[in-house]
Amino acid sequence: MTPQQAAHDIAGFVLSAPARFMTAPETFARGAELGFEGMDFYIAGRGGALGDVPADVVSAALYYFATDTIRTIWDRSATVLPRRRAAEEWLACGHRWAREHWADGPEYARAAELLSKPVHSALVSGAPVFAGVRLLPEPDDPKALAQHRCNALRELRGAMHGAAILTVGLSPLEAVLVRSPDVAELFGWEPPFPDAEPFHERWGLAEARTDRMVGRHLSVLDESELAELVEIVGAIGDAIA
Repeated sequence: MTPQQAAHDIAGFVLSAPARFMTAPETFARGAELGFEGMDFYIAGRGGALGDVPADVVSAALYYFATDTIRTIWDRSATVLPRRRAAEEWLACGHRWAREHWADGPEYARAAELLSKPVHSALVSGAPVFAGVRLLPEPDDPKALAQHRCNALRELRGAMHGAAILTVGLSPLEAVLVRSPDVAELFGWEPPFPDAEPFHERWGLAEARTDRMVGRHLSVLDESELAELVEIVGAIGDAIA
């Protein structure tokens, strides 16, 4: 198995497993408990890994969102929690979600061990949120640790995908309209929106480029480790489906 193939095979899990805690009612409830409004915990939690930076820096990293939306949320959330603390609270929601919703059975400790190699050796070039997340404390228990490192890999893949969509000539909005058109307005983009059909071919090319870039980071694993990671990730995906 090649690193690029492994990157392709685990992409669905890397994207969807953290997304479950990000959109969970419990996470929104925790955000409200902390004092955040609506989606503010999402932006402050992910962007908080960057530290106390201007809103446009956060917009550059969370490129799927309209800049004006990021500015409003980032400025509004400034007094709720210090930025790093918001990021830690955000990741803690992911840790709790894994502990409570990931079924026993899969080899979570081994998954965390395998994910550790690419997560801790990857270059941070072009991946600022990933760089910030990697500096935050890791949990001890296997489920939470596997989720934590999966989320870090998600931030790395997201950064690589952002670069890829730009290189194929797509804008962030055009990529959203291909991947998740139902959230375009939620992400702050204003209709009317163009027909997304002409964007699909270039988006597919960007996906392939993303797999290739993430594969370079997975190349720290040998062929047997890559196959093992794909197998364990598949088992975890089945356990939390």
